[in-house]
Amino acid sequence: MWHMPAETAPHTRTWMAFPREGFTLGDTSALREEGYAAWTAVAHAILEFEPVTMVVDPTEMVRARRMLDSSIELLEAPVDEFWMRDVGPTFVVDDERPGVLGAVDWIFNGWGAPEWAEWQKSAQVARIVGEAIGAEVISSLLVAEGGGLHVDGAGTVLLTDTVQLDPKRNPLADRARVEDEMARTLGANRAVWLSRGLTRDYDELGTAGHVDIVATFAAPGHILLHEQQDSAHPDAAVSALIERELEEAYRADGRALEITALPAPATLTDDVGFVDWSYVNHLVVNGGVVACGFGEEKADARARAILSEAYGRPVVTVDARPLFSRGGGIHCITQQEPVTRSE
Repeated sequence: MWHMPAETAPHTRTWMAFPREGFTLGDTSALREEGYAAWTAVAHAILEFEPVTMVVDPTEMVRARRMLDSSIELLEAPVDEFWMRDVGPTFVVDDERPGVLGAVDWIFNGWGAPEWAEWQKSAQVARIVGEAIGAEVISSLLVAEGGGLHVDGAGTVLLTDTVQLDPKRNPLADRARVEDEMARTLGANRAVWLSRGLTRDYDELGTAGHVDIVATFAAPGHILLHEQQDSAHPDAAVSALIERELEEAYRADGRALEITALPAPATLTDDVGFVDWSYVNHLVVNGGVVACGFGEEKADARARAILSEAYGRPVVTVDARPLFSRGGGIHCITQQEPVTRSE
């Protein structure tokens, strides 16, 4: 039976995809260089803790070799969108077959096939990666992205209605069908449904409510929750709503729940509108945590302290503003490959 380990479980490596020229990277040389540098900085931060493998489009191989540390393994494959959490496989293990790694190949349609998204090439990345490393590819008919789910490793998955039941993704799905597929592919026998995500995520370039910017598991029964403390930001109401929904879901099952708030930075807006800057969008790695930074010394330090206490690991910060301006964060551009249990 397939089972997705918690992100805190040991990793073989982290997977990423190198940026390539196009809409997401930016339409000026300055924006493109900013994007390349941001993805590279995250890869090098992770490399301090565990190996990194980077999927690279053929058009970007020369640049990737020049910018990335030589210890980063490169896998050449066609890429258009490079948010690895969403385009790559979701890795699972089979506890009944030691050493067997599975790679869930969700259908990817660019977060609901918006006109601006380039996704047809990256829709093949999950299968390419799985086959390249000898994993068993698990095909799914569900349109889903890795950023739209979080597991605790003990059978619970966090989901949002506006992603999984999005008519542009899964027009015929309902909660029961989605839950059955999560059980089959991830071994999740209990789903906690949240009604929505953060406000900015419903803009034209958003994902319509990915959970990995709202809430995550530090451990089974312990959730880290984005908290917008300023009532002038619409996410103050969203944070309160999500907290109530989590508490009600766990109370209904008679299970204990600890919620730790991760307060948002002080910045409320940018030149587009209300920001969705969130410290929830971090990556847990072997022996550490790679966290988003937003150029606010006090808020970034507070987040590092909370994450370090929650995970019992050191935390490093990487400036994530260039990522968020393109639609995501550190968790969105990474995907952990778990260690498989040996005999």
